[in-house]
Amino acid sequence: MRFITKKEKKFTFIEAGEGHPLILLHGLMGGLSNFDKTISFFSERGYKVFVPVLPIYDLTVLNTNLTTIAKFVGKFIEEKTTEPVTIVGNSMGGHVGLILTLARPDLIKHLVLTGSSGLYERTFGDSFPRKSDKEYIKKKTEEVFYDPIVATEELVDEVFSVVNDRMKGIKTVMLARSAIKHNMLKDLPRIQTPVCLIWGKQDNVTPPEVAVDMNKFLPDSDLYWIDRCGHAAMMEKPDEFNEILYSWLQKRDNKKMEV
Repeated sequence: MRFITKKEKKFTFIEAGEGHPLILLHGLMGGLSNFDKTISFFSERGYKVFVPVLPIYDLTVLNTNLTTIAKFVGKFIEEKTTEPVTIVGNSMGGHVGLILTLARPDLIKHLVLTGSSGLYERTFGDSFPRKSDKEYIKKKTEEVFYDPIVATEELVDEVFSVVNDRMKGIKTVMLARSAIKHNMLKDLPRIQTPVCLIWGKQDNVTPPEVAVDMNKFLPDSDLYWIDRCGHAAMMEKPDEFNEILYSWLQKRDNKKMEV
């Protein structure tokens, strides 16, 4: 299903459903379409789903870092919602969620991470070698998933377009470096917000050890595995991902009511 993209002030986003606000944050090479099935699932089950376009390529060079993007998401939440939200972040989007949750815990009710950066990750590296080689880009895109068929021609074209745009390529590398530099291992014990970790067992970008370490150092977290799944569970195994997340949210809300 395709959703209408709205533009208000400096925000471009998808909005669907009514209820508790769910903010979905895409990764560095991701986009709004990464969450199509998650939007449909939760907007039909009592959630108001927002998917903002993160300003990856719109920031000045000096402000191209994850902290600036986290502040942008914080402003979006203040502008569009009236209660603490649930953030669901994939890859860099998860890292942004961690930074924002640490800085503004008042805005976040739950944090959900899938294939999140924040500890360590394998990326394209410091540059895009052979960026004009579409077969190489196709191979690197396929490596993100357990099943390479998920890397559709449309998705490969999107990545190819980014890496061959000089300024977009520069900013992508800058944000990848910012993610590596902004290691959050020492910060995780300070995050008191409930966290749900949903991880692909065959994630090649943020390997399973990342999820294990996050679960170990976060004070209040639950870890769920999805087998035969790579770095973007909400794309590769959306039905399983959505059911795990929905059950976890229901369990957490019921637990809070009992207390």
